[in-house]
Amino acid sequence: MRRPFALLAATLLTGALAVPASAAGSGDGDEGFSIDDPRITESSGLAASRQHPGIYWTHNDSDDGPYLYAVDSATGETVARLTLTGIGSPRDVEAISVGPGNKIFVGDIGDNLGGTWPYVWIYELPEPQRLRDATVRATQYVVKYSDGARDAESMVVHPKTGRVYIVDKKEEGGHLYEGPEKLSASGENVFRPVAPVELWATDAALSPDGEQLAVRGYFGGIHYAWNGGRIQRVDRLSVPLQGQGESVTYSADGSRIMYGSEGSGSPVESREAPGTGEGGGGGKGARAEDGKDGAGAEGGDNVKLGGAAAVAVVVAILFGLTRRRRRS
Repeated sequence: MRRPFALLAATLLTGALAVPASAAGSGDGDEGFSIDDPRITESSGLAASRQHPGIYWTHNDSDDGPYLYAVDSATGETVARLTLTGIGSPRDVEAISVGPGNKIFVGDIGDNLGGTWPYVWIYELPEPQRLRDATVRATQYVVKYSDGARDAESMVVHPKTGRVYIVDKKEEGGHLYEGPEKLSASGENVFRPVAPVELWATDAALSPDGEQLAVRGYFGGIHYAWNGGRIQRVDRLSVPLQGQGESVTYSADGSRIMYGSEGSGSPVESREAPGTGEGGGGGKGARAEDGKDGAGAEGGDNVKLGGAAAVAVVVAILFGLTRRRRRS
């Protein structure tokens, strides 16, 4: 999806937010890496492979085609590109998740028309056992919402039940939508709201045990207890300040949360997952605070005073001006 303001913010942040060498290309992918494939310029979703250790699946936003990329987090290099068949032309691919049985789900759920498309799509395909360029047939599901069309960029698949959930993207906060127990390829799949989400959400991820939900926005994030899909807010997440924060996933072992952004050579930054630190109190990746989505939503160990903080203030002001202009 095109986001003129977000791209402006990314430009402002370029100089202040260069990824340190220790975070990108460190040799340990779960500590952070950069996506080095020049074909990947709008990485909009991220999912850790369960079958191939250290591999993360991603895709471009609009205008790329039916492609998925397997990125080796140890090197940042693409080790496989999948071309999907059996589907129509993707419109606005925004999310990716790995479900039970190593099934990959792709969310073509963005809405460039501002929430007016009568339906969106989800694609399902088996994750290949061998990582190489290949053509893979996918199943296409038609998705509608019980309360009308909407924009969304966040989709998760429960790792135990395989049920699919979507979080819609609304500046004032949206909802977690629950899909049918099993998606049908022959009819419409109606998603219904089950719980509010207090964030302008750009992506979400479930922990490998299915007990924790991480939801991120451009400048912050919230950690929820899954609670059978009737989510309960726990903490704020310590989200790194990125040029255009678009994606989030848990590492395959659940110990880290990985945050990605758009752009050429985009960084994927790592933070400790809530509940994995010493004492089990949430670790460095969580903060028990009010959870507002704003420049202050990054954790104390991530916010650097000086250039980055100053740019964050500028970005916050621009967001305010944009909102005022849009509502006037």
